[in-house]
Amino acid sequence: MTHSSLPLQGVLVVALEQAVAAPAASCRLADAGARVIKLERKEGDFARHYDSAASGQSAYFAWANRGKESLVVDIKDPSDNALVHRILSRADVFLQNLSAGAAERAGLGSDSLRTNHPRLITCDISGYRRDGDFASMKAYDMLVQAESGLISISSPPGQPGRIGISICDLATGVQAALSITEALLLRERTGRGSAIRMALFDVMADFMSVPLLQFEGEGTDPAHSGLSHPTITPYGGYKTLDGETIVIAIQNDREWARLAAGVLERPELAEDPGFLGNFNRLQRRSEVDRRVRDAFLKHTRAKLQAKLVEASIAFATVNSLQDLSGHPELRRWTISSETGSIDVPAHPDLERSLPEERRQLPMLNEHGEAIRAEFAED
Repeated sequence: MTHSSLPLQGVLVVALEQAVAAPAASCRLADAGARVIKLERKEGDFARHYDSAASGQSAYFAWANRGKESLVVDIKDPSDNALVHRILSRADVFLQNLSAGAAERAGLGSDSLRTNHPRLITCDISGYRRDGDFASMKAYDMLVQAESGLISISSPPGQPGRIGISICDLATGVQAALSITEALLLRERTGRGSAIRMALFDVMADFMSVPLLQFEGEGTDPAHSGLSHPTITPYGGYKTLDGETIVIAIQNDREWARLAAGVLERPELAEDPGFLGNFNRLQRRSEVDRRVRDAFLKHTRAKLQAKLVEASIAFATVNSLQDLSGHPELRRWTISSETGSIDVPAHPDLERSLPEERRQLPMLNEHGEAIRAEFAED
């Protein structure tokens, strides 16, 4: 995909953003060709200062802010506020994730903006619904992981722990980018902008649909399943002779038969009624797990992988970050910054490519002078 064919080429996004969720959304839009003007306070997006792990830049900031333009503004200052309004008069999208009520107090409330600019698409990201009981609650990623029940189905008994990445922020950012793209398509048909309001809690509640429906419909609680699937077996991690962990996934009786013959070396289990069908295997889960565990402990990781490949069994190795760093499937993009180059995982779209200027991390207010001149008062 060439620069000129990027799908959002010509779209102007104004992002009054900080931290992770909104920057992740606008990063996806920038990768799709949109021009993103990132509005920052004088000290900058505080995600700039989380760490210095990425060649002197914050890892979060380096990942979520490539290809944007940085403009420092004080939205409480009348002159700067007027500048923001002039930019918005030409914008296609306004994205913000300030604390509840902050945008409205600055005269940047979505409803009033769309009244003045009917083609504008507004996207407000918050932790909880802004008209709900939790509207005033702070909602950082780990807090939403806890409140949404995600931690309860992901941690060992008595050892609650966060998911290892900011999953609530990231999922909300991707969902927001999708909704903005949908709104741009709708505007092509109707000529009018849309309001998008997205809460981290709602996004995670949607992601929690399957365990929630299982709990409410069957009374089953998949909590604390660890490295085992709560409702399919054998589908989980088992140790090898040399201490590695390999995860296998058996989804049907054909795969069970191949596992029984090629790995467990017990082909008769493929015909045993007690092991036919996932329901029956679940009823005998402890025996199934024991048979798989005993078979795995007879072989090294390399030998077992060869047997799994030969039997056409789905599997994966539980890798470390060091393993991921050198993984043969890991594709990278090189991002340039004032402190050095940064190799980040590439966009998931295999066909997506970006020109050099869209692989740059903006310095704080790097584009301020140019943007102020472009949007100066007539």
